[in-house]
Amino acid sequence: MKKIFLLLFIVILSSCEESYVAVPADDEVLDGTVDGLSTEELARFLKGDVAFNEVFTRETGLGSTFVSTSCISCHAGDGKGHPFTTLTRFGQADENGNTFLHLGGPQLQNRALPGFLPEQIPFGATFAKFTPPANTGLGFLQFLTDNDILAMADANDANGDGISGVPNWISMPSFIDPVGAISLNGKYIGRFGKKAAAFNLLHQTVNAYNQDIGITSMFNPIDAYTNEEIDPEIATSTINDVVFYLKTLKAPIQRNQNDAVVNQGKNLFNQVNCVGCHKSDLTTGYSPISALSFKTFSPYTDLLLHDMGPGLNDGYTEGSAKTAEWKTPALWGLGLSENAQGGNLFLMHDGRAQSIEQAISMHGGEATNSKMAFDNLSQDEKNALIKFLKSL
Repeated sequence: MKKIFLLLFIVILSSCEESYVAVPADDEVLDGTVDGLSTEELARFLKGDVAFNEVFTRETGLGSTFVSTSCISCHAGDGKGHPFTTLTRFGQADENGNTFLHLGGPQLQNRALPGFLPEQIPFGATFAKFTPPANTGLGFLQFLTDNDILAMADANDANGDGISGVPNWISMPSFIDPVGAISLNGKYIGRFGKKAAAFNLLHQTVNAYNQDIGITSMFNPIDAYTNEEIDPEIATSTINDVVFYLKTLKAPIQRNQNDAVVNQGKNLFNQVNCVGCHKSDLTTGYSPISALSFKTFSPYTDLLLHDMGPGLNDGYTEGSAKTAEWKTPALWGLGLSENAQGGNLFLMHDGRAQSIEQAISMHGGEATNSKMAFDNLSQDEKNALIKFLKSL
């Protein structure tokens, strides 16, 4: 018996040593905190992390109809989602608003508790599929100033490069105080979501709890199933902790930065003007979280809407965005996406592209010139550009 226990101990010790050796480097994972958090901020980050991983049940407020039972189920390892976790939005065919809110819009709750029926897309409603995005670096994007976003906009293509990005001007929910934000006819710049339809991370988080999990809060007490007001099912402090967690997740760290082929690919990325939309070096404004204040970061996005052509026009939109317009997705973390997506890539807004090359080939509209320039590169040059993107 003692021999059996000794062998078991050796196996466990050996496993622990192997796990220790296999711990990935910071640039190989998406989760982790931004540098410079205080002890108190680190404690709050951990509280938000715990809440982000909570699995809801009927007893803890899970909606009668829902999409998922937890935040982490759509963002494994804080990375992108995959086809099983893809969301469906429906009911807004133009910039005049959603006409199917009384029939369950804007989001389809495709799962249900026993005794309830999942929602179905109403007859006549246009819809689009949205793959959940990665969560990392979002605090930097929140604290990029409105002025800096507007400085990247070019509604009339004044520089003649074929790119005319514009913000998505959205109506503000009553629980958001847009103090200091720029307003246009009572609307404000959105920056989160596939169409940039959420103003900030509080807006995004409240919507996700309500529409994805069926959880009401003080901020949005309307039950997604009955469309009636009910008591909050989650504490306001928990919502705020999750928001803090999302703000303070670190930005993805580029790998192989000194590799000659990676740097060749970066130069080619600029040469074919992918950087016309996927901006590299941006700087935050003031943040009450000092670790995010006045920091330069490289997300490879401009947070603006761009017309991507008829091939990516799903007939559905949000806010002031047109149906063919999509927010430039951040490219940082792209090289780690497969880890969160089950070993395969699912790119573009709905996961329809299964490789970086395929995603580039689907670019149209304002991105046509860059796609054609990529097509005209030699195979070695294409490989270098792809290697650069995989290093992000």
